[in-house]
Amino acid sequence: MKTKNEKSFTLMEAIVAIFVITTGIVGVLSLVTQTISSATISKDKLIAAYLAQEGIEIVRNIRDTNWVGGAAIWDIGIGYTSDYRLDYQSSGFPDTNCNLSVNNYLKYDGNYYNCSTGNETKFKRKITISQPATPDCPAGDCLNVSVLVEWQEKGTIHSVAAQENLYNWH
Repeated sequence: MKTKNEKSFTLMEAIVAIFVITTGIVGVLSLVTQTISSATISKDKLIAAYLAQEGIEIVRNIRDTNWVGGAAIWDIGIGYTSDYRLDYQSSGFPDTNCNLSVNNYLKYDGNYYNCSTGNETKFKRKITISQPATPDCPAGDCLNVSVLVEWQEKGTIHSVAAQENLYNWH
């Protein structure tokens, strides 16, 4: 038998307590899901930034190889107003394995992103080379290299772009 001093939960108090606990758990799970999604996008943006910088470095490497090799023309082998997909493992410029097509994604072989071997990734890289004639980039002595890396995540297309002027070292 209960006395007047004994305290117990009523059905209403129990329902309110369950509601508060459930709301807290749903809120925490929502926050965890959003954090994981943000971490994935951040990781992909970092990879894309590295791939964009690598695209510029590939063209710089061709220019430097021409210069060090004593080539009479510093930009030999680099086409202008063209779009390329290439990598450090390419045998030529542009590499036929890296042709630009709508569904041609970079591949990852466990060590490197490339055009021909490994598992297909979600990243596409386009390198555009032009010869602008501006005061800070005179024609014949300068190349403008633009790199665009794109990928799709949960139905949204993301991209990272990089651009740099490369100059003749003469």
